[in-house]
Amino acid sequence: MKIGMLGFGSMGKTHTWCLKNIPFFYSSYPEIELVGVCAAHYEKALAAKEAYGFRFAAKTEDEIIYSNEIDTVDVCTPNCFHYETLKKIILAGKNVYCEKPLCVTAAQAEEVARLAKEQGVTAQIVFNNRFMTGPLRAKELIEEGRLGRILSFRGTYLHASCADPDKKAGWKQNRDICGGGVLFDLGSHILDLMYYLCGPYKSVYGKSQIAYPTRLGMNGEEWQTNADEAFYVCAEMECGAVGTVEASKIAVGSNDDLSFEIRGTKGSLKFDLMEPNFLWFYDGTASDGSYGGDRGFTKIECVGRYPAPGGIFPSFKAPIGWLRGHMESYRQFLVACEDKGATAPSFEDAAHIQRVMERAYESDRLGKRLDV
Repeated sequence: MKIGMLGFGSMGKTHTWCLKNIPFFYSSYPEIELVGVCAAHYEKALAAKEAYGFRFAAKTEDEIIYSNEIDTVDVCTPNCFHYETLKKIILAGKNVYCEKPLCVTAAQAEEVARLAKEQGVTAQIVFNNRFMTGPLRAKELIEEGRLGRILSFRGTYLHASCADPDKKAGWKQNRDICGGGVLFDLGSHILDLMYYLCGPYKSVYGKSQIAYPTRLGMNGEEWQTNADEAFYVCAEMECGAVGTVEASKIAVGSNDDLSFEIRGTKGSLKFDLMEPNFLWFYDGTASDGSYGGDRGFTKIECVGRYPAPGGIFPSFKAPIGWLRGHMESYRQFLVACEDKGATAPSFEDAAHIQRVMERAYESDRLGKRLDV
C-alpha cells in the first residue's frame, strides 16, 4: 500500500503514527510505504518528510492525487476542501481514507459516496471510536440479543476547548471553513456511534447553543462566533428507540469525554472514553434475590483484547488508549483495500450521518422535529 497524505495537522500526524506502528501491533498486515505528504505550507510538508520518512514532500495536492507512485490517499484537510478533493481522488481510481465529516452538505456527501461506489474504489470515513474494544464488545452484545429490543440511548461528547471566553477561535470554530460547528466536529462521532450500535436515524429535533457570541478570532481581533459551541439532538431511530445526543466544547471540566448508555428490554450498556478499558453490562435476565441475587452491572475488561491478528503487542491485558482505536480503524481499511472487499464505516455511512446533521441544523432553524 503506497500512501499519500493530504494535510499534516494533528490528524495527519495521528494517521502517520498508525501507519508506522501497525507492524508492531499485528501479526499480519498489508505492507505499507509512506510515499508523499502535502501540508498547508510546503515547509511543513518538508519537515514531515524528514521526521517521518515520506519519500517526497509535495507543494500541491495534485502531486499526491495524480502520482503514479501512490495508490491510496489519506485526507486530513479542513472540511470545506473535502468535496472537490475527494472527487479528484475517486476519479483518479485511488483508494481513500478521509477524516470526518465527509463533506459540508448532505448532497455533496451523497454524491461522493455514489461516485466511490460507481468507481469501485475502497473508501472509508474515520469514525475511529467504533474501533475501541468497548464499543466493539457492545456491538457483539447487541447483535447477540443480550439487550433485547433497544428502547433508549444517551450519547455525549464533551470538551472544554471553547469554555474560556478569552481563548482565540480556531478553524474548527469557524463555520466558513468547517461548514458547521461542534455538531460536525464532535457530534459526528457520537452520532455515528449511536448509528453503529442502534441502527439508522428516523427523525431528529436539534437545538444549538453559542455561549460566547463575541470572542477573539484566529487573527486575534474581535470576531462574531458563527458556529455552534454546543448542540443537542433528540432522535428517534428506525428500530423505535428514542434518545439524546449532546456535543459540546463549553463543558467546563471535560477532557475528551465521550460516553454512551443504551437500554433495552433485557439489558443495558454503559461506556466512558475516560475509562476506555471497560464496558459496563447489565443483564436484566439474571436472577433476583433478597440481596439482589445476581443482578447488577458487570464490568467487562475489554482492555487490549483485539482478536487475531491483533493483541500481540503490547499484551492483550495491557490498557487501551485513544490511538489504538485509530490504528484498528486504519488496519481494517488497509485490509479492505488489499482484499478489495467492503469496508465500514463506508462513505454511505458517512453520508447518512451528514444527512442527520443537516436535518438537525434545519430543525434548529425551524424549531420542529424533522424526518431524516
